[in-house]
Amino acid sequence: MISESKAEHRADSAGAANHSVTELSRKFCVAPMMDWTTTHYRYLARQLSRHTLLYTEMVTTGALIHGDTARFLRHDEAEYPLALQLGGSDAGELAHCAKLAEQYGFDEVNLNVGCPSDRVQNNMIGACLMGHPDKVAEGVRAMIDATGLPVTVKHRIGIDGRESWEDLCEFVEKVAAAGCRTFIVHARIAILEGLSPKENRDIPPLKYDWVYRLKAKYPELEIIINGGIKTFEECHQHLEHTDGVMLGREAYHNPWLLAGVDPVFFGQPAPVQSRHEALRATLPFIQRELERGVFLTHMSRHLLGLFHGQPGGRQFRRYISENAHKSGAGLEVIEEALARVREPAEAAIAPA
Repeated sequence: MISESKAEHRADSAGAANHSVTELSRKFCVAPMMDWTTTHYRYLARQLSRHTLLYTEMVTTGALIHGDTARFLRHDEAEYPLALQLGGSDAGELAHCAKLAEQYGFDEVNLNVGCPSDRVQNNMIGACLMGHPDKVAEGVRAMIDATGLPVTVKHRIGIDGRESWEDLCEFVEKVAAAGCRTFIVHARIAILEGLSPKENRDIPPLKYDWVYRLKAKYPELEIIINGGIKTFEECHQHLEHTDGVMLGREAYHNPWLLAGVDPVFFGQPAPVQSRHEALRATLPFIQRELERGVFLTHMSRHLLGLFHGQPGGRQFRRYISENAHKSGAGLEVIEEALARVREPAEAAIAPA
């Protein structure tokens, strides 16, 4: 992805700064995931669902303030509704970045209080902030004062040393008192000492009942549940107790799942009827990105799961993996890979 000025960004995303959605729904969301929820994945996801709320990768306040702001915030207007996830703890920096989010047309600003990586802990970013609820509240208040966008927080149910129900309630109450009305809760604690980020996604046990209890205790708050959710059946179960669901890895590795979201959860027709149609709708965007100087492999890696479990799906994946990285690779690689997948006689939207 090449650098660009703010003026170029606004030219690309015509009217982005004036963009707004009439009603932002968090009933079904795709989680922010580093290296995964890039603009290229999000564009594909939006071809599959118009109503799913999408999130960027986490962007640190330091990167936005001292780095190439336009590059970090660049997105296509087709991606809306879209939330920007920030990593940071300094109230002034968070407020500045919240203003940037509004200028660039995002629909929500989300603060990361869930990432367990030791690389971000050292900068007071992520899950370690659960041990500092007053600091989180200060940052949230500063962002709310700086922007008209909704400000939300994504967090764990605790961290090692602060993992009691009382600790969780203290955190939520202090941040809610600062003005936050939406909490996206990963139903695991984060173990900051001794586990890798990958292990922290699997080893700490899921405690969905704690998230349910939060909604019951604080009915005035919007509570979105996250962590280990894979099927629509599970989503329906969680929606009996919470306001919304957020899926992560499943929505990335099996993106066709998103094709069922609009009809199943919003009573609206799916925007596409087949995987082929979704991919072909993405090709003009990929071509524009190629013309910008983006390498095909940076985009095609997000397509690999689209034909998961389908006849020819393995050949599709293999062909892209073996050819997208080659010098000068373009749309012909995707077209050739697509030819290896049998077009279904009758399209089928992802099952509920």
